[in-house]
Amino acid sequence: MNALSHYLDTTLVTLLALAVYFYAGIRAGRARQTYGIKAPATTGHPTFERAFRAQMNTLEWMPLFLPALWLFALTVGDVPAAVLGVVWVVGRVLYITSYIAAAEKRGPGFGVQAIATLVLWLGALVRVAMALISG
Repeated sequence: MNALSHYLDTTLVTLLALAVYFYAGIRAGRARQTYGIKAPATTGHPTFERAFRAQMNTLEWMPLFLPALWLFALTVGDVPAAVLGVVWVVGRVLYITSYIAAAEKRGPGFGVQAIATLVLWLGALVRVAMALISG
């Protein structure tokens, strides 16, 4: 049995998370085109600015989420990590779509993905601490 078969669910969620980032980039690119915002400008029409920030905020969270997801998978388990990863993905999609619609609506999606990331990180931290304490 290879490593992939042990972490197939987490691998799938990782690919899904990357697809969400790609989706955010597509939304920002479409807004750039729709509102005539020429690169390298990052300001202009408010809808473009929200789409751009949604993409950038997603990018900013990837280095927190992905290592936490994989450390949790390694220390707790593949399926629980994948379940929390799907929660993150749902929260992120909610964040992106809500933020683009109106900045003040981004809170619930942000909260869902932030809590999922925190649970992943804390879960891995607790398991590592327990392993260190037990020797």
